[in-house]
Amino acid sequence: MKNLGEKIAQKRKDAGMTQSEFAEKLAVTRQTVSRWESGTIMPDIDKLSTIAELLNVSCDYLLKDDFTEDPSGDKPFSGKVDRLLAAAEGRLVKLSFFDEEADADLFNAVCRIEEFEGNWMKVSAETRKGHMEKLIPVSSVLSMELVSEAES
Repeated sequence: MKNLGEKIAQKRKDAGMTQSEFAEKLAVTRQTVSRWESGTIMPDIDKLSTIAELLNVSCDYLLKDDFTEDPSGDKPFSGKVDRLLAAAEGRLVKLSFFDEEADADLFNAVCRIEEFEGNWMKVSAETRKGHMEKLIPVSSVLSMELVSEAES
């Protein structure tokens, strides 16, 4: 079973990228990539989506020790909920969470689903704290209400 750092290193090498090339694409230093790969530090949560995209893997693959890739390399949607969430990409939504404190920054905020992949979604929102982007687990979302551009 590989950990996050080992998975990043293997997939980066499989993609034919050096640590320096990978670091440049992520706007971090080569030393940061080296520390990720050695397990000294973990990537920031906001980098995981970009790392997964660059390595052509899912966030689930990177984060779950017991998760294995689909050998075909395809990432098909597995169910009705996945298709609904994928159809919401780029749309404005209001999210409610199982635990209202789970994500206080996004509570009652209008968000845009930037990207959906498996058990994770990347959302952006204008909040009292300003513009933010977050990677949140789909399992924390209780409900999602589509919001029209006019309502926002």
